[in-house]
Amino acid sequence: MRTAGLTMNDVWAHRVLRERGVETYRLEGVTAELGVMVESLHVKHRGKEENYRPYLHMTGELRSVTPAKALPFGISQLTYSPGQGEKVDAFYEFDDQQLVVLASKGYFTSGFTVPEQVTGIEWELPATADMLVLAPSGVQTEGDVPVVFTQIHDIGGLEIDLESSGYDLAGYFADHSKDGVPRAEAVVDARGLKARSDAINSLFTEDELGLDTEVKQVIGAPVPEAAPVADGMSARLHQIEAEIAAEREQYQTERASTEGTTENLYRERVAAALQTAEEQEEPFAPPVPAREAQRDLNLDLLELEEQESRRHEVNPAPSLDERKRQVARPAADLDFGEDGEQSLGS
Repeated sequence: MRTAGLTMNDVWAHRVLRERGVETYRLEGVTAELGVMVESLHVKHRGKEENYRPYLHMTGELRSVTPAKALPFGISQLTYSPGQGEKVDAFYEFDDQQLVVLASKGYFTSGFTVPEQVTGIEWELPATADMLVLAPSGVQTEGDVPVVFTQIHDIGGLEIDLESSGYDLAGYFADHSKDGVPRAEAVVDARGLKARSDAINSLFTEDELGLDTEVKQVIGAPVPEAAPVADGMSARLHQIEAEIAAEREQYQTERASTEGTTENLYRERVAAALQTAEEQEEPFAPPVPAREAQRDLNLDLLELEEQESRRHEVNPAPSLDERKRQVARPAADLDFGEDGEQSLGS
């Protein structure tokens, strides 16, 4: 039997759990298959520590949940109307063999794109879920059916691959190995050709050299060497780092706007309160009287130093000879008689 499904965060699910005397069945860790309407698919890359390994990021909407075993009352599938299902984010990991296939199809060329035929269709993805089944009432009435609430584990970050999903997505990519320009720019350097122009005299134009024709090499003729591709690879690595930084910023923004996440709680409750407090707080300014008193004190000290300096310049310190003459002048005014009595000279 198929029936419409409801999410576990529905208000009726909490009410059912609180009610007593209601027949319910609670199932945890149920293996199920999700029907997801894929809306977008993008090639992303891991961090530098994983050598920028590529993967696919898929987003879509939940349309159905099919448990591996039938639920109570013979329920075999839960369905969701368009716009009523939860949003699903899944990450598809390529294995080493698939990466080799992608490289052979021109992954490192500018024309490599995600195939359009894998979007706009419903995918079947493996997952586990918790379920709450509400039994129908004992009275047999028309339209009285069991109600099922579901909670999909990791619905915002499903990890899938070839083995778990059964999808070999590398086979859906078109071959762009011949119609795109290599991202690493592994071509002969024009400066090198110019330096060897005396030794190499090409018989073909540049347009003719671009054709896929077999060229027989003349024995003994020098073969142009391919220029190093380090510059091209470095530019590609910088581009991938920029893409990863943009993905990280987009992920943080989405987390901040998703209700219930740690980033959202910080932005709504902590950051908003701090911003309001900073706007209301007046800028600190030192007291005006204290600042003026310090300035007056500095001016007085400078004025005293200038006065002392001028005094020394006007009245310089007497030399040693001048001090001797000043001491001898009072002594000459004193006259001692023969009788040994002291008298003042005229």
